[in-house]
Amino acid sequence: MEQVIKIENVHKWYKMGENSLEVLKGVSLQVDEGEFLAILGPSGSGKSTLMNIIGCMDDFQEGQYWLAGEPVHEMNDAQLTYMRNAQIGFIFQKYHLIGKYTVLQNVMMPLLIRGYSHRKAAEIAAERLEMLEMGNRLSHKPNELSGGQQQRVAIARALVGHPKLLLADEPTGALDSATGREVLKLFEELNEKGHTIVMITHDLQVASHAKRIVKIIDGELFEEGEPAKASSM
Repeated sequence: MEQVIKIENVHKWYKMGENSLEVLKGVSLQVDEGEFLAILGPSGSGKSTLMNIIGCMDDFQEGQYWLAGEPVHEMNDAQLTYMRNAQIGFIFQKYHLIGKYTVLQNVMMPLLIRGYSHRKAAEIAAERLEMLEMGNRLSHKPNELSGGQQQRVAIARALVGHPKLLLADEPTGALDSATGREVLKLFEELNEKGHTIVMITHDLQVASHAKRIVKIIDGELFEEGEPAKASSM
């Protein structure tokens, strides 16, 4: 089975005047193709920093990271931009849809950036939206949709480029409980179809929908069931 994520002994710190704050302390993580993983941790635990590194949006001082077999730790800014667009589908808490564009145009965007023709991008985007039961909303603007519908559009946008990894940051955080459960059920269905999902959350109930949970505490990772600090959350 292909390894989508391989992180080895990653350290990340920020300079604070003459001092430094270590946010990630020798983190190692492996995620195989087809896994549904939740990274669970409270505010200030380092989970957002880890998410940014997994998403090729932030660098780190020590360690190594391979994404879909490619050495992220050796890449320049242009190569990281390519990896973000080609290999990762991002799903954010606040959707990050462009208000002046229609649903279809929002989902087409990653393909247009990649160089697809307008016609081909529209065809693929419409297929993804139809799959997510949003085929009757193609010409709507984001402000004409409910929160759950906007998140479905965001998921369609994440899927449109056939990424190796779906990276979801607190994907139910802006939704009511019922709509949040619908979105999590959708993630479970996508995972059953073979999509690799890494979900970042502070909520144990949300994390429990994943097939595997790792906890991050004070910049260190623990598999669920491990002893030590993992039990102190």
